[in-house]
Amino acid sequence: MSKPITEDKIENFALEVLQAMGWQYIHGLAIAPGAEQAERENFEQIVLVERLRKSVSALNPTIPYDAQEQAVQKVLRIYSPELLHNNETFHQLLVEKVKIPYQQDGFERSYEVALIDFENPLNNEFLCVNQYTIVEKNQNKRPDVLLFVNGLPLVVIELKNAADENATMRKAFDQLQTYKATIPSLFTYNAICVISDGMECKAGSVSAGYSRFMAWKTADGKKEASRFIPQLEILLKGMLNPSTLLDLVRNFIVFEKSKKEDTKTGITQIETVKKLAAYHQYYAVNKAVQSSIIASGINGDKRGGVVWHTQGSGKSLSMVFYSGKLITAPEMQNPTILVITDRNDLDDQLFDTFANSKQLLRQEPVQAKDRGHLKELLKVASGGIVFATIQKFLPEDQKSVYEQLSERKNIVVIADEAHRTQYGFEASIKEVKDKETKEKIGERIAYGFAKYMRDALPNATYIGFTGTPIEGTDVNTPQVFGQYVDVYDISQAVADGATVRIYYESRLAKVNLDEEGKRLIEEFDAELEQDEEITDQQKAKAKYTKLEAIVGNEERIKNLAKDIVNHSEQRQKVFDGKGMIVAMSRRIAANLYKEIIALRPEWHNDDLSKGVIKVVMTSTSADGPEMQRHNTTKQQRKNLAERMKDPADPLRLVIVRDMWLTGFDAPCLHTLYIDKPMRGHNLMQAIARVNRVFKDKPGGLVVDYLGIATDLKKALSFYSDAGGKGEPTLDLEKAIALMNEKFEVVQQFFNEEAKTQNDIVAEEPEAYYANSFKFNYRRFFNVEAKEKMSIILQTEEHILGLEDGKTRFIREVTLLSQAFALSIPHERAMEIKDDIAFFQAVKARLVKFEGTGTGKSDIEIETAIKQIVDEALSSDNVIDIFEAAGIDKPEISGLEVLSDEFLLEVKGMKHQNLALELLKKLLNDEIKTRSKTNLVKSKKLLEMLEGAIKRYQNNLLTTAEIIQELINIAKEIKETDKEGERLGLTKDEVAFYNALEINDSAVIILGDDQLREIAREITEKVKANATIDWTIRESARARLMVIVKRTLTKWGYPPDKQAKAIETVLKQAELMADFFTKD
Repeated sequence: MSKPITEDKIENFALEVLQAMGWQYIHGLAIAPGAEQAERENFEQIVLVERLRKSVSALNPTIPYDAQEQAVQKVLRIYSPELLHNNETFHQLLVEKVKIPYQQDGFERSYEVALIDFENPLNNEFLCVNQYTIVEKNQNKRPDVLLFVNGLPLVVIELKNAADENATMRKAFDQLQTYKATIPSLFTYNAICVISDGMECKAGSVSAGYSRFMAWKTADGKKEASRFIPQLEILLKGMLNPSTLLDLVRNFIVFEKSKKEDTKTGITQIETVKKLAAYHQYYAVNKAVQSSIIASGINGDKRGGVVWHTQGSGKSLSMVFYSGKLITAPEMQNPTILVITDRNDLDDQLFDTFANSKQLLRQEPVQAKDRGHLKELLKVASGGIVFATIQKFLPEDQKSVYEQLSERKNIVVIADEAHRTQYGFEASIKEVKDKETKEKIGERIAYGFAKYMRDALPNATYIGFTGTPIEGTDVNTPQVFGQYVDVYDISQAVADGATVRIYYESRLAKVNLDEEGKRLIEEFDAELEQDEEITDQQKAKAKYTKLEAIVGNEERIKNLAKDIVNHSEQRQKVFDGKGMIVAMSRRIAANLYKEIIALRPEWHNDDLSKGVIKVVMTSTSADGPEMQRHNTTKQQRKNLAERMKDPADPLRLVIVRDMWLTGFDAPCLHTLYIDKPMRGHNLMQAIARVNRVFKDKPGGLVVDYLGIATDLKKALSFYSDAGGKGEPTLDLEKAIALMNEKFEVVQQFFNEEAKTQNDIVAEEPEAYYANSFKFNYRRFFNVEAKEKMSIILQTEEHILGLEDGKTRFIREVTLLSQAFALSIPHERAMEIKDDIAFFQAVKARLVKFEGTGTGKSDIEIETAIKQIVDEALSSDNVIDIFEAAGIDKPEISGLEVLSDEFLLEVKGMKHQNLALELLKKLLNDEIKTRSKTNLVKSKKLLEMLEGAIKRYQNNLLTTAEIIQELINIAKEIKETDKEGERLGLTKDEVAFYNALEINDSAVIILGDDQLREIAREITEKVKANATIDWTIRESARARLMVIVKRTLTKWGYPPDKQAKAIETVLKQAELMADFFTKD
């Protein structure tokens, strides 16, 4: 028989892989306080200070010793109550060196002390340590593996065992959250957190939520690793080899700042999020930096290449990382970076992303206000990050040449969405008109912007970032930028969880266009073939106006409003998130708004900071009052964007025409309603609005009211021609198929044979179909409300009687609910809605028995999927554990939770499995609450409880026997509570009494009476010495330790047993100090 996989094995495997890459290894106990080779004075010390001193001295030989020591102390003394603030402070010291000021010749100067040599990884010391105990705030924690660079713990790795089904990735993540709460000082120095169950493995920053932890898919950045190699091994080799780790720490971490205004109080707060590059960003940026250095070199062709990363996968941040790394590249000699977009709103969005990452860029980016300002910004000797729209490169006075601004080679132009038509070199003939009479007075030659930019910056290097591929027919883009440097397509992004799938649903039938409308759309499409950007001249054409009139027909808009309201309300019921409607013109947008609020007047509010639906557009007084009322300023649109991005804000729907269709990032957006002819890049950009990751959102949905299916197909074909894998959209039918499949899986639970069948049949002969194992849950739909409750309880009992039934049922119903949320309001989803409501009701009750009181259970984690409300089942009250088990709350019947009468009632419950689940959870909670006041006893009780459950799991006890055991433990808990009365001690004194009596020989030598006296004295002294900050202050603990020791010696407590007693008494005292100081 092979040995089972254990956490130790996974840990050893990880340590072996690390050592093979040059990490030294030491066991935590070998350097613990008190060990022969101790490197820590106490368990509160997190940094290996002597190693840090040694490295600082080696890396900064010319800096005086006392300045080095000041730098070390600065690193050790980062105290603020805010974990992320501490982390950022340290990160700055690490990356930008520690500045130590000194006076010289009357001038203020500063030494720059390096903590790490980023240029030469081999000059640093890399150490991996396991089982490194850390004590903070009287909590004792031991992360699995820590990676120290020069004595600084930059990486924490939390491992769970893949073979143990309870030890999931989620549990590893939760464990990290516990560490953040209990030993926050460790995270002052943390760069990267890694979680793994041995097979799967993901990394994230200290502020990342679970869905933002990502796998590292390649060990060398050239090819993706085999699916059969554990992800843990790939991540360790690819991400945590010394040189990649240092590169990541230095160039691929940003602390993104954003302002958030609380609408109620009007107070603006700055929120910080720490972001770490994903593997595709890391390798793409490094390739792009290399190709840019070569392109701008002596024989370079000035073309840095194109990075194609599918929308939603962090393209803007990749541009930030690229800029940051390029700025520090010695070959570039402090370059100037010019970021070009082709629309003002995009310029603003991208500028904000850069401005929020100032620390990495080591400077403030600047937005060019106009041509004059742009020229001024570019005529500098070096440095600077400048933002401009491409239109600022139009020559003045209709000239065909733009003036030269700089001959420098170290200027890099980054173009966002580098495939739009205007990046060309071609010449075209344009009419010249008289300004007054508008008559044609001549012709001039005009060029694409690429030519004008080359005029202005003849030696600059160009690099493009794009979220959609370059079309095969597009010759301009490769001419200006060169070939692809890196591709990250939809299939990779979805597989990595960087984006979610997009589904497509046609609802043409719901709001019909007449034949003429359909014909016009086809003709219009054919014209768009020639030119993707619709110019104003085209808009003025009769055809567009005609089409706009048909699409905006009053009757049609009424139908559209009705369908959107119905569709979005049905989705809102089961799927938390928001919707965006794309209208063809501003007139239609305003009319659609009017029709929607006629149906739902309560959605309207004149105040921009309130209301459920808004139109996002600009308007002039010439548009008339109907449209004018929706006019918004830039700042107002920014506020609306913040509202839209905030999942808790009541704003649920927005109507747009062009705004927000590119670059707008609201993860909680899950439905896009398209009622506007769109194609090509614009269409691909728009649908990507719904592909962002949000909680457990299973996918986004694009609803089509105009027949864009053929355009989607075309967009798809140029997508795959460009070598992209994965489909930009999947038909909603695929989600329906998935839902049907999961529906069958859940129904299968009712066809399995349950151990509890006989008990259930004895109570309710109708519960199963005649002569079969098949449980009949369909009865639920045809009975009175009071009977419904008992059918739910029978169902719980049936599921609990299946092999691993509870965990499997909860998992499958969760997956079914996700597929259902995607599919609603499709007819098939509506057909099985009641069944799903029933499954969810059973799941919600079973979940109550999950979790052992520590945090939320796996299943209650924040979710975007709402439970369907079944009127018969849900009153507004929250289900508690008693209701889930089908028994009156003890308070209602006037009984105490652990009273004999209540326990008797539990023992007599019809459903034995439910009784068992109820008791397990109750006892766990009861013991937990006592652990705060009596450490020793609660530990003993917990051991009894866990032992009994284990024996039951190994089939050594029947259900009836384990219930009896648990009732005995409950009685034991009650006895413990009475111990004080028996001994004549208060509750606090009993706790210390128990702490002293764990030692049998002490009881024999001193006897009960004397132990009671010691307990009283210690209680008094702890109370007198409990200070507010005592958990933080080492001195307070040390003082208490001395007092306890003296007291024990005074009463003649056996010296050889004192150490253990003092430790237990101290732990108990720490728990109590909280209570004493709260009074």
